[in-house]
Formats: sequence, C-alpha cells, structure tokens
Amino acid sequence: MAEVGQRLVLAFDFGTRRIGVAVGNEMLVSARQLEPLAARDGIPDWRQVTRLVEEWRPDLFVVGLPLELDGAELAMCTRARKFAKRLFGRFGIHCEMVDERGTTREAKAIARESGEWRDSRKSYRDDGVDGLAAVLILEGFFAGEAKKP
Repeated sequence: MAEVGQRLVLAFDFGTRRIGVAVGNEMLVSARQLEPLAARDGIPDWRQVTRLVEEWRPDLFVVGLPLELDGAELAMCTRARKFAKRLFGRFGIHCEMVDERGTTREAKAIARESGEWRDSRKSYRDDGVDGLAAVLILEGFFAGEAKKP
C-alpha cells in the first residue's frame, strides 16, 4: 500500500438506487467522477465493483456517511457503514467513513450552475448527481487529511 499522501482513493456516495463513484489521487489532491453503480436496495453488482478495483487498484476506499445536519445518524448511516464493511471484506482494502453533509445539495447546485440541469423536466431521481457528490466527498477527505499533522 502507498504511504499517506500518495494513495489512490476510490470514493463512494452510497444510495439505495445508485452509488456515486469518484477516483482521486492524494498527491495531486484531485478527484474525478466515474460512472455511478446501479444498486438494488443499496446492493451494487459486485462484479462492477470488482472491475473498478481491478482497473484503479486503490490503496483506500472512502464512503460518505449521510449524517443529519445536527450530526445524528439515521438508518442510511447504518447502511452506508454496512456497504463500507462489505468493501473491506471483499477486497481487504481499508475503508474510511467521511461526513458527507451537504454534498448532494452542493452537487445539485454545481450541476445547475454548469448548465447541466437547466431543463426543468430533468429529475435528480432519474439523472442523479451521485458521481459529483462522490467527488465532493473525496475532496472533503483530502481537505481533512491535509489538516492532519
């Protein structure tokens, strides 16, 4: 495994219908979205996840923890943690949970500002911003790592 500051990281924005994915490099402090994973009740096609892991060979996984604004944990937090444990169990790669409060709202605002969501008939439910939310989760992780001594 690469040392801290030089790791390749796969980040996930957990959802029950779709799981956003981003890949990033700690050294470059850069992240980009990948194609989201379809999910059935929060369970992805693990063959797709395996393909991602084989293609990118990450040193670390990051999964967004969907806390309430007041920091309370609800059922989705339990499900996101379970997804993270399954990632570790299947691939043996350490997984960190990252507070994702506000990332979906921010991703929607970015999509609107970029012109991607000017058509009012588009639905976030059908055409989500999960990949962009995963990028924001990963950027938040990088910012937190940069603050560590």
